[in-house]
Amino acid sequence: MMTRMSTRVLLWAAATLAGSASLGAQHNFTPSDVENGGRLYQSACAGCHGAAGDQVPGTALRSGTFRRATTDDEIARIIRTGIPGTSMPPNPVSETEAATIVAWLKGADRLSPRGATGDPVRGELLFNGNGKCVSCHGPNGSGSRHAPALLDIGVIRQPSELSRALLEPEADINTDFRTVRITTRAGATITGRLLNQSSYSIQLLDAADRLRSFDRAGLREVTILPTSPMPSYAGTFSPQEIADMVAFLSTQRGAR
Repeated sequence: MMTRMSTRVLLWAAATLAGSASLGAQHNFTPSDVENGGRLYQSACAGCHGAAGDQVPGTALRSGTFRRATTDDEIARIIRTGIPGTSMPPNPVSETEAATIVAWLKGADRLSPRGATGDPVRGELLFNGNGKCVSCHGPNGSGSRHAPALLDIGVIRQPSELSRALLEPEADINTDFRTVRITTRAGATITGRLLNQSSYSIQLLDAADRLRSFDRAGLREVTILPTSPMPSYAGTFSPQEIADMVAFLSTQRGAR
């Protein structure tokens, strides 16, 4: 876990960086990178800048344009080393941590990825009804042993990422909820959520919510599946319904 960043960092970053040059796309950030950066931002900086980075008057940290930087690396370097001659100090964060914060800052698109205006009220009805999302993600997205909580998903994921997760859930599987299939030497096959594994054993949670532990010496095969237990809503929901679901999920910002 990184050392808590001074809330002055992004305050001065906004005042000194916001300007004319667009960020270059030097890094191919994954949705997981953006999610991690969002969590770091929320824990370190949101108290001053707000959840969306626009709480300080005259600044918009997620605008995508900066005065003193033209590349991802330059912004990350400013976060880490500060700006000489200003009140923005250097900060003891790693290059990786700074890069994931940049990844989150760059995600400025808050429009529906399919061009439709979503209705969060209709989206909530779909989430709790025909989408059957609560069966895995729990009431109001509180999470379960088989699916992650979604209570702050609107902060850490962009609408385009939410839409993709609904349509292509296998494109970015949460590493904490991977599915593993094991075959014992006796020929039995067990599938479930991978919990832990080592050189000697493997633990999983099966479909009946039972914790199962196996010695690797007694297994014939162990396969982490590239598929997601979450169904795709492509062909099930219309583009408008997808937009409604995205609109609802975007309202999930951790305030309950």
